[in-house]
Amino acid sequence: MYTWISSESDREQWQAFVDAAKEVNPDFALEFEGPSFNDYFTKVKTRMVASDAPCLLTTQAARAQELAGILAPLDDLMEANGVDVSIYNEAMIKGMTVDGSVVALPYDAEPDVLYYNRQMFKNAGLEEPTTSYSTEQWLSDLKALTKDGKWGLAVKPNLMDNAPGALGFSFGGSVSEDGEVTISEPEFVEGVQYAFDLVAKEGVAQAPNAADGDAPSQGAFTSGSAAMLFDGPWMYSTFEEALGENLGVAVIPNPTGKSIGVIQGSGFGISRSCQDKEGAFKILMQLVTPEVIGKVAGTRGTVPSVSSVVDQWAADKPADNVEAINYLLDNGTPLVTTTAWNQISTSFLQYSPEGFRGARTAEDILTSIAESSN
Repeated sequence: MYTWISSESDREQWQAFVDAAKEVNPDFALEFEGPSFNDYFTKVKTRMVASDAPCLLTTQAARAQELAGILAPLDDLMEANGVDVSIYNEAMIKGMTVDGSVVALPYDAEPDVLYYNRQMFKNAGLEEPTTSYSTEQWLSDLKALTKDGKWGLAVKPNLMDNAPGALGFSFGGSVSEDGEVTISEPEFVEGVQYAFDLVAKEGVAQAPNAADGDAPSQGAFTSGSAAMLFDGPWMYSTFEEALGENLGVAVIPNPTGKSIGVIQGSGFGISRSCQDKEGAFKILMQLVTPEVIGKVAGTRGTVPSVSSVVDQWAADKPADNVEAINYLLDNGTPLVTTTAWNQISTSFLQYSPEGFRGARTAEDILTSIAESSN
């Protein structure tokens, strides 16, 4: 299998799938190889057309459109093998569907969430967020939390797993529709502008630099320098190690208090160049059974794509944190992108500091990016 291996943690995750599948079928065997995540979506396009290419590969739902040329449709194989696609998170299946065909089966379903520091809320005399969290209440909380050298929110320069993208979706927008880029549509623009204004007008967060990456904002949150942070559930274990019982999870705020989540995730697919797609699918199926997905969710912390085993992920986690993530899973929309997604993400990373500093509007930045991407 060709996949991303950026760290020992990645390697351990893929091995966890192999080990879980072996518990069910002792004869199961699978080897994996691949570059770092940052290089994966470039290198996979050449690796999977080589004569010795593996049959299986991984993809994010957000990149499925981009990899459409190398991912084989799975519909006929699923039907022939009796796979019930309805057991998987609906948003993730939509994200893994290209031109009407499912091209990968998901193993996780990860909604962007708003992490918060419970102790900082308590110190400020604030009630903790519920699943009905309006932007009006959120802004009031952020202002109360921004004091004594502490910030209400930490922000990154990127679009997704961050305030701009999460709010763009929660305000009713999307990044694409029918293959066309929609980041310049009013709802998405409004959400991104709200994120920019938290820094430029409200002063409840510091403006990021384009080169920051995730580390500065995540460090501010885990050190207690910032009370809240947008990120994914895949960071839960890391943040819990730093904050312990003070780690809280909230839904994404919006003006009505009825949050709309954006769900990301990854899955396993088959290369179009694979000579034995039936054999490859029989291997793939063993990686995405509820038993295997649940086992990996319990040991690795990935939010499972199968709702019947979410309890294995939720074990030992505070009930309100689990409730927030379940709410976003039930009220979420998939991150469906276009072949220009890498360009969009890179351009936003470059220009967002101007938006956070008030030098350019969200409409200006997003329209410029959309026009160059369509």
